[in-house]
Amino acid sequence: MMSEPETGMSPTPTVSALAHTEGDTPAVEASMLRLTYESGAGVHDLSLTLRTGELLAILGPSGCGKTTSLRLIAGYEHAEAGELALWGEPVAGARTHVAPERRGVGMVFQDYALFPHLSVAQNVAFGLRGSRLRSGRRQAEKRETRVGEVLATTGLSGLAKRNVHELSGGEQQRVALARALAPRPRLLLLDEPFSNLDPALRAQVRTELRAIVKQAGTTALLVTHDQEEALSIADRVAFMWAGRIEQVGTPDEVYLHPETLHAARFIGDANIYHLPVQQGRVTTLFGEYEAPTGATSCAVVLRPEDLQVQAGGIPGHVVEREYYGHDQVLHVALGAPTADAHTSTPSERVRVRLGPHERITATGPIALGLRRDPLLFAE
Repeated sequence: MMSEPETGMSPTPTVSALAHTEGDTPAVEASMLRLTYESGAGVHDLSLTLRTGELLAILGPSGCGKTTSLRLIAGYEHAEAGELALWGEPVAGARTHVAPERRGVGMVFQDYALFPHLSVAQNVAFGLRGSRLRSGRRQAEKRETRVGEVLATTGLSGLAKRNVHELSGGEQQRVALARALAPRPRLLLLDEPFSNLDPALRAQVRTELRAIVKQAGTTALLVTHDQEEALSIADRVAFMWAGRIEQVGTPDEVYLHPETLHAARFIGDANIYHLPVQQGRVTTLFGEYEAPTGATSCAVVLRPEDLQVQAGGIPGHVVEREYYGHDQVLHVALGAPTADAHTSTPSERVRVRLGPHERITATGPIALGLRRDPLLFAE
């Protein structure tokens, strides 16, 4: 478990106890937060707004600064620069650092950090230590009631006396979530919450997690490198690259309309071609398009699902077919067939995603067209 750094500052009321008017006040407002490690990695500009009641995912590759961002918001790290406010109350800045336990934040760690020698109920009750439910019979009754409530919310009532080492991975994840929710945090932070689960279990558990968070009425921020997780459960997605947030939008927006080549390449599958710009235009096998202003070369991005089989389209030859049940991916060499289609250059190759019911032979001639125009990025 992470230790909580000493602040060296006078006690500050918890954020959850501060008077405020929610209204349009953001739950989290980070402006140019920075924390750089000796290696050069870290967070170089965390600028992000999280709305009350929202579930937002920070998505990005390993090492881009996602977990560091979470630690900065939780208060486990001190920002070198920038400002952070929770519900309008400054908690980090040039002369401000509110301690983690005073921010009204709950956290679910990547490894869950459960106590194997304690039961499910005891692990959840541990989350109430340091809360206003202190010692005394009446307080103990309140604590027991709250544990029962959160176990019911997370579907763990029947497992209250079970030791956590007897639970499945999905059940352990829910115990960690229940413990974080027990003190009624106004903000819930989740660090790669599904990374320890088997792939077959992840879809079910992430759906359960979203339902639990929404039922609890908690504002939540999770970080993940898994695009499917972010797109499937988040209200909005913040794409992070090299310590900076490059785009924030709904799952549809960041997938269909990525604002950077990094986002287009990382979020979803993509055919990417690097082509020259001539007189402000870029020419592809599928047509000519207006290039971004001032570009001398251009990255042309085609999603596999944006291509379709089309009579009279661009001729090609199916080199390989991958069948997944819910869909299929064709590897197509574009242009007139050669003696060996496998020898086509990368610029002549394209991946095409089709539905499972379209009958395509493993190899053979094909003609392709576009469902929508490609994405263009200046290079």
